[in-house]
Amino acid sequence: MKYILLFCGGDERWDSMPEAEVKARYADISRWFDTHAAAGRIVSAEELQPARTATTVRFEGETPVVSDGPFIESKETVGGYAIVEVSDLDEALGMAKTWPGHGAVEVRPLVDHSQDM
Repeated sequence: MKYILLFCGGDERWDSMPEAEVKARYADISRWFDTHAAAGRIVSAEELQPARTATTVRFEGETPVVSDGPFIESKETVGGYAIVEVSDLDEALGMAKTWPGHGAVEVRPLVDHSQDM
């Protein structure tokens, strides 16, 4: 099964960390990705630019309205994601529990449209 792991946290947390700590945290994160990629679990992954770079499109009725920023109801934002292919939810949760970024990790199954055909 494929799951998406959404890595969440506040941008300000990274902005306020000393540079040496940021480098150490990124090294831990790189090792985490390398370990799971080598095991064939990670299908794809990307880091996102900070939330301040986001642009959001919402709809007022049928009219699209574009605004700067993510404007979600939370102080946490998605900072990156990984698409993983694992045997079940327990394995995806096991990966999430070892996330060295120390922010929340939302784990969601992806819809398998190949079953529709």
